[in-house]
Amino acid sequence: MREFTLNSLAVNAAVWATAVSAGAIYNECMRFYPLAVGLIAMFSIASHAIPMRSCGDYAAKIPNVKPHLCETAQLQDMKARSVQGRPIWGRDVQVDDSLLRILVLGGIHGDEMSSSSLVFHWIAMAQTPPSDTPVAIHWRFIPSLNPDGLFARPAKRVNAHGVDLNRNFPTPNWARDARRYWEGRTQKDPRRWPGNKPLSEPESRFLLDQMDSFKPNLIVSVHAPYGVLDFDGPSVPPSKLGRLFLDQVGIFPGSLGNYGGIHKGVPVVTIELPSASRTPTDAEMRQMWIDLLRWTSDRLGPGISTAVQGFSKQQ
Repeated sequence: MREFTLNSLAVNAAVWATAVSAGAIYNECMRFYPLAVGLIAMFSIASHAIPMRSCGDYAAKIPNVKPHLCETAQLQDMKARSVQGRPIWGRDVQVDDSLLRILVLGGIHGDEMSSSSLVFHWIAMAQTPPSDTPVAIHWRFIPSLNPDGLFARPAKRVNAHGVDLNRNFPTPNWARDARRYWEGRTQKDPRRWPGNKPLSEPESRFLLDQMDSFKPNLIVSVHAPYGVLDFDGPSVPPSKLGRLFLDQVGIFPGSLGNYGGIHKGVPVVTIELPSASRTPTDAEMRQMWIDLLRWTSDRLGPGISTAVQGFSKQQ
């Protein structure tokens, strides 16, 4: 009996010691658990964020964009790839209870580098919005829809398949009108080749997916170098943004303005900067931003719910 008792005590002591040791290990692990979770989250986010090397590449190609401006934009991988496999980067900037969704696009044409630059500068402005902004906005920025065209040597309007992405959207009668326009009006200009069929390109398909999933109330598409402001779709267009004044140039088969503004009923503001290789001054870019915010609040703010319902019905 005594031997059994001693053995039992020894076993119990061993069990107790093991439990204490395990508890100590558990407590020690729990001390580092929040840190581990934070590190995992940080690396998870970082794995989808634009690497510094890519920011260096963009800064080398895009005027008035330093690596720091690109890095602070905190671009995220949009899970889409160009023809040559380059990521398409984007950034969402939003506040709580955002009712209005605006999609801002640059670099549809790879050789219009200033358009990408403007989008980078606007991302910085969107991150510190004016305190008196009357409408809460969810912004989605895509600085370079056509990275293959941007990084070609020299940069090209078209994508790696030689397709003008701004003529590749599925507007009505595309099969008839797109080729006819290309052959007749452009004299088969290779820089304006619309492709063999609408949405033949991964970049244009990605943008269509963005329109269907994000459901923007407004699309702002930045181009160069004509120095005007164009508009397609419902609502009263802005008369000016900064020094750019409204001059509606018409619609084209397969264009984003035609597809989004006319066919889908989503207002499309097309900004044509004066130069493809040089940006407006910082003050001018800020004034364009302020004018866009003012027009958006005045013209789109009151009709947000109607715009959302109208877009949903068309899907």
